[in-house]
Amino acid sequence: MRSVVVGYGSIGRRHSRLLDELGCQVSVVSRRSIDHPNRYPTLRKVFEDSRPDYVVVANRTSEHAGTLEELAQLGFNGPVLVEKPLANTPISLPAGISEETFVAYNFRFHPLVNDLRDRIEGEKIVSVDAYAGEFLPNWRPDRDYRETYSAHPEQGGGVIRDLSHELDYLNWLLEGWSRVAALGGQLSELEISSDDVFILLLETGRCPAVTVHLNYLDREPHRTVRVNTTEHTLEADLIDGSLSIDGALVSEYDLERDATYQAEHEAILNEEYGRLCTAEEALDIMGLIDAAEESASNYAWVEK
Repeated sequence: MRSVVVGYGSIGRRHSRLLDELGCQVSVVSRRSIDHPNRYPTLRKVFEDSRPDYVVVANRTSEHAGTLEELAQLGFNGPVLVEKPLANTPISLPAGISEETFVAYNFRFHPLVNDLRDRIEGEKIVSVDAYAGEFLPNWRPDRDYRETYSAHPEQGGGVIRDLSHELDYLNWLLEGWSRVAALGGQLSELEISSDDVFILLLETGRCPAVTVHLNYLDREPHRTVRVNTTEHTLEADLIDGSLSIDGALVSEYDLERDATYQAEHEAILNEEYGRLCTAEEALDIMGLIDAAEESASNYAWVEK
């Protein structure tokens, strides 16, 4: 399969490597001069050479919408995987975009998240608390954090977008959000202009009380979700790969860092789309982010 990765930052390099390992013929679109045998300066140049079968959009978040528009103009109707989030601001999908356009919320392919999903099936959920935090300067040790897209809201940075995996998997587990209240912004002494803390309170289809804490500040990475049902307390730790029920360990997963990304690509290559985040679902996450930012500005609940 002929695949194209648009963008060659850290995540673009990962997608390129994984697709190569999966046996794809990989081309890369990058404005920079990079060490890749099939580098093209523009997407149009790729299409002039040979029409791809699969496109991964991994450039800056602020450039995603323009890339989707270009794919529509080029008449591409194959599968597209867009890095999360779908865009830095709410958008309308361009007319003619492929129906097989998905967004890379790869936690849907994490066996721990799927284990949790199976175990709460049929349970009455009372409360959910999710927490994700990691110190931004440690994210990319080879780069000055102040120069990364994460530091700049106009490039799609900010913790509520960077850690929107939590918003997606909670939406997926809990049948969608209905209203949100939030606090957050640039609150620490990190030298960035994007938000570094966001705390959300949600109502969802399956749970009346959901809290989500996201930050760029935890010196020791922390990523957990606790679910209280009428029968049990379940806690998943996505750092150590463990699931406990009522304090007792029931599952452990030793997962390679690339495993969920690879599983996501394999699902697309095998046309097994059931677990993938659709563009429409990703737009709903963008709506939630927009509503949370509105709530934080106005100190008020925002309905969907």
